[in-house]
Amino acid sequence: MSAIEKPQDKEEVTYLEAIRQAMWEEMERDERVFLIGEDVGAYGGAFKTSAGLQERFGKERVIDTPISETAIVGAAAGAALTGMRPIAEMQFIDFITCAYDTLVNFVSKSRYRGNGGVPMVIRGPSGGGMTAGPFHSGNPEASFLNIPGLKIVAPSSAYDAKGLLKAAIRDEDPVIFIEHKFLYRRIKEVLPSEDYIVPIGKADVKRKGTDLTIITYGAMVWTALEAAETLAAEEKVSVEVVDMRTISPIDEDTMLESVAKTNRVIVLYEAPLTGGAGAEFVARIAEKAFEYLDAPIKRVASLDTPVPYSPPLEEFYRPNKDKVIAAARELLRY
Repeated sequence: MSAIEKPQDKEEVTYLEAIRQAMWEEMERDERVFLIGEDVGAYGGAFKTSAGLQERFGKERVIDTPISETAIVGAAAGAALTGMRPIAEMQFIDFITCAYDTLVNFVSKSRYRGNGGVPMVIRGPSGGGMTAGPFHSGNPEASFLNIPGLKIVAPSSAYDAKGLLKAAIRDEDPVIFIEHKFLYRRIKEVLPSEDYIVPIGKADVKRKGTDLTIITYGAMVWTALEAAETLAAEEKVSVEVVDMRTISPIDEDTMLESVAKTNRVIVLYEAPLTGGAGAEFVARIAEKAFEYLDAPIKRVASLDTPVPYSPPLEEFYRPNKDKVIAAARELLRY
């Protein structure tokens, strides 16, 4: 399929193509939907997530901007207040921090100040594993977790990426949509031909188990699944993997139900350990499922440093399968 063709049914598509399909289909469904960002139009996006959209929908709905995330988010917020449905792309999600003031002090609070909701999506690539260094490998979700009024999603699969992005575009409030760049061209699956959404705020059990739970999201879901497979094959350990999919609002029910079943839990996330979104998962488990725990809750996350550029150092810095297996063994021995 060429970049300018409409998405086709029954084709195995990548995580990246699932995102492109979601935007294409929502722009066809609703003329209020438009895309704004750096290089999203003529170039088709830095990672080609918007390839072909400007040819199909025109420059008024696929808008190239200067390098100013503050301007991109501000323009999108204003458009949303006038009834449009903007998708604001951050070329790398790290640079969403340039628009932090707008998101925190206006967008998130607009409904509560009587101005109405701001139905916009802010999306962009996150994460490491690509040796992109400290300015293009960030995982800033925890920076927004403490801001009521903002929803945060982080899909791990092509199915979830498409369904969650469609749900985010249709939502009446702002959604931060975090795409992991390491998954863009590595994860593939055949998607349903019919229109579908994945509900925001609902976790998914990606693998059932009885001995230990791994709670995670984004690219770390695949790390968890790899560790689970190795533990099952080598040590006959049954690991349940819970993909939160949405970081805010948190699906407590699915998370706590799994912990109550397995009695041991690892919380796995790629952001630095201290203050990560996983720390909030840990707090809720400790508050509401303490009596089910047979061992302390264990976190596996990145080191509390900027992301190294050197490939060996980045591998040392980030969580990986071996680190998860080591944590699991420690819990199982407790």
